[in-house]
Amino acid sequence: MTAPTARTGLRVALFATCFNDTMWPGTPKATVRLLDRLGVRVEFPMEQACCGQVLTNTGYGRDAVPMVTRFADVFEEYDAIVAPSGSCVGSVREQHATIARRAGEGRLLERVERVAPRTYELSEFLVDVLGVTDVGAYFPHRVTYHPTCHSLRMLRVGDKPLQLLRAVRGIELVDLPGDAECCGFGGTFAMKNADVSVAMGADKCRNVRSTDAEVLVASDNSCLAHIGGMLDRQRSGVRQMHLAEILASTEEDPA
Repeated sequence: MTAPTARTGLRVALFATCFNDTMWPGTPKATVRLLDRLGVRVEFPMEQACCGQVLTNTGYGRDAVPMVTRFADVFEEYDAIVAPSGSCVGSVREQHATIARRAGEGRLLERVERVAPRTYELSEFLVDVLGVTDVGAYFPHRVTYHPTCHSLRMLRVGDKPLQLLRAVRGIELVDLPGDAECCGFGGTFAMKNADVSVAMGADKCRNVRSTDAEVLVASDNSCLAHIGGMLDRQRSGVRQMHLAEILASTEEDPA
């Protein structure tokens, strides 16, 4: 499947996510460049905010209701909502309905049940909605891929990111040993269980370095920050890049 098969009739919104907007703005920008190249017109609703995942994961689901409401307010008019984050999309699809239901917000639940299924992690949108695996990318480097927990276990994206990476021209894609094992980040888990988090991260770094990859790629910058911080302190020389940045890379505009 190649780029010309892309559907262009959808009204698509970019959900940048708050942590990308704050710390890794290059990732949502790369997402827009990529989708624009595929003929998809992307809108960016300025009213968007946090999806509420941090509150929900920490046990404050009732306090996340305003954020769930904001998400529905901002995005319910769109045919598709695309985010470069399996973690945040997992929160929208797996947690928003539960939050509304437990809060007794029946009207909000109805809205969430319409909006959540139209919210896609980037690789899902490319492969399942646009029907594309070859996005015209070029990235002549040795790369290994870490499937993040939310994308793997909550969204069940399977090998969609790998399908996309295998089609990138010039890439040398190598398997990551123990790829399905958690990196140890887990949001507040890394703060509440620091020693366990570090041990899990050390295992992941050891596996990454065993591949001799130049670049570690994943679909969540939060996990890349955790692994990457350890790799950088080890002076490993391994770069960390979001999937969107590699897929946006071309010969004319290399990443």
